[in-house]
Amino acid sequence: MLDLLLANAAVATMAGDRPFGLVHDGAVGIANGKIAWIGPAAQAPPAATVRDLAGKVVTPGLVDPHTHIVYGEEGLVDFEVLSQGGQRWDLEPAGGGVGNLVKRTRLLSEEALYAASRARMSRLIANGVTTVESKSGAGLDRDTELRSMRVSRQLGRDLPVTVVSTYLGAHGLAPEFAGRRDDYVTFMCEEVLPEAVRQGLVDQVDGFCDKVGFNHAQMDRLFDTAASYGLGVKLHADQYTDFGAGAVVARHRGLSADHLEYASEATVRAMAEAGTVATLLAGAHFSLNETQKPPVKLFRELGVPMALATNSNPVSSPTVSPAAQMHLACFLFRLTPEEALRGFTANGARALGLQASAGLLAVGRAADLAVWDTDDPRGIAYAIGGAPCLAVIRDGKVVHEAPAPSFARA
Repeated sequence: MLDLLLANAAVATMAGDRPFGLVHDGAVGIANGKIAWIGPAAQAPPAATVRDLAGKVVTPGLVDPHTHIVYGEEGLVDFEVLSQGGQRWDLEPAGGGVGNLVKRTRLLSEEALYAASRARMSRLIANGVTTVESKSGAGLDRDTELRSMRVSRQLGRDLPVTVVSTYLGAHGLAPEFAGRRDDYVTFMCEEVLPEAVRQGLVDQVDGFCDKVGFNHAQMDRLFDTAASYGLGVKLHADQYTDFGAGAVVARHRGLSADHLEYASEATVRAMAEAGTVATLLAGAHFSLNETQKPPVKLFRELGVPMALATNSNPVSSPTVSPAAQMHLACFLFRLTPEEALRGFTANGARALGLQASAGLLAVGRAADLAVWDTDDPRGIAYAIGGAPCLAVIRDGKVVHEAPAPSFARA
């Protein structure tokens, strides 16, 4: 007998050839924390507990493959500057931007950083996420980077979510290394990354490859060091210029290249050959008032999988709502609603190397699911803020339920 049956649901498995992998009038059966049955509700086996979902959509638990969710205070200065038409180069003179984020984060205790990040991560989970990538990169020095990765690890232990911890020391140049970028790469490769590995804090390595960031040779060096520890790599690539950065991460058989507004055809072809995922970040594109669009048509033509992510961060994407990002991606990048949901499920999992365990509903997989307040999977991305997530199930247990609105009598 099943432990739990989610009955009378529109089940978007994201598997197979049908749009959304949809099972109409479907059901999902769960036993021992795993998906044990998927099919028409009328044919469902018996279960100890049956929950009638009244036609609501069930999806895989969402996968958010690119976040900077571990940070302290919100970027209200950044919001004011950008919302009034400012550009990214206007942020630091006003007291915002990554440079000032670094200064603030270095002052935070591990306890304060954890508390702020836990609250944010909890809201992300309540919005349907059961797997998330969490980057460092808000400290750049050894101690703050390790502190950030420890917080990521602790969040994964304390909350019902799988956390993939990424070292992003190459987010920018630490101020104490001003004018000595090669020395900073040495510092990352010989001091910070080995210690993160020794403490068991890191799963992947990321960087910012750009003419105002790290060059190809510097990223090659960092990625070679990552590979020596068996770590996957990904890259902030071609966001502001065509720097061939997506091709750099493809050359290393990287998991994903992220942003990609200026990616060239040669870069996209290299990504296609390497199997590197294109992770598109609509929130930053919107907030930074960008006009150049990622080459979505070329990604489709060459078969490059497209993931989406919240890119949750205080400067350019202050959000913990994947559904809202799906909506933005449909309007800004002309993704279809199915592509948008696939970006936060099957392709999001692929961007983290987790395609064998996350992003699809299939018998034998962990029962990580989300239930949505819509009867059509297109409805998740439809509203400007995205559809509300009604419930989150993690390893077969309901870990979050959104309360129905209720109002006191006048």
